[in-house]
Amino acid sequence: MTKHTDDYIPAFDDPAREREWLAQESAMRRERLQLDPASDDARGQRYRLLARALREPLAEALPADFAQQLAARIAAAPVRRAANGGVESMLALALAITLVIAAAAVVAIHGSTWLPPFAALLPTPHAPATRWLLALGGCLGASWLLGQWQRHVRERTN
Repeated sequence: MTKHTDDYIPAFDDPAREREWLAQESAMRRERLQLDPASDDARGQRYRLLARALREPLAEALPADFAQQLAARIAAAPVRRAANGGVESMLALALAITLVIAAAAVVAIHGSTWLPPFAALLPTPHAPATRWLLALGGCLGASWLLGQWQRHVRERTN
């Protein structure tokens, strides 16, 4: 048997999937050739109906100004997000505050048992690593604050 692009059958590991694929292909071929559907079984008729529906063009065409409408929607999207973002930001802040309070309560109640071993892992205050860690923390904090300030300035100018 010669292989044509229409005749190629991929290898299947599962015989049930192969039978299903063959039923789909047979129905599509019979629909394409416009053969009588009376000899098809129920599954073949459903696949032929699906093939016919996929071949039909969509009933609705896009409006002539579709690109303009889409651009207007996208331009308006940040405004909508900002309106809903206030509630989400407030809820996130409330959650963060609740978690900080819960963490403080856990440290206050149980900190005396597990805090000393963690404190022993930290470098001593006069060690050179401590100064470098403080410098790193200061640089990260300053970078974050500068980024926040620049974003705030940009939002005020826009």
